Amino acid sequence: MSSTNSRPVYSTDAGRLCPGCGQPVAQCACSKSPPRPAGDGVVRVSRDSKGRGGKVVTLVKGLPLDDAALQTLGKKLKSGCGTGGTVKDGVIEIQGDHVPKLLALLAQAGWKAKQAGG
Repeated sequence: MSSTNSRPVYSTDAGRLCPGCGQPVAQCACSKSPPRPAGDGVVRVSRDSKGRGGKVVTLVKGLPLDDAALQTLGKKLKSGCGTGGTVKDGVIEIQGDHVPKLLALLAQAGWKAKQAGG
């Protein structure tokens, strides 16, 4: 009863195996996210409303930070604007139109930031 769709899910030597790549879960290569591309050192702040039901959000892109540092900076920016937001795929999304305020906050934090888009 051998099938090409069968693969081990547990090994007595390594423990639980990843169903995607077959490696031990601690050494799984498929669950690690790919590294973000290195930018040009300029943080770009822009407005966007596409796919959001007409609601405007301000996007902060190009920050060369890991996920934990990005979450921390996102929290500081949200509290500085007095609004909500999120961090998705290396982009900080702040609810509302806060481009000038975010440019000032990023400059105070030591980032070289500029407005992108219209």
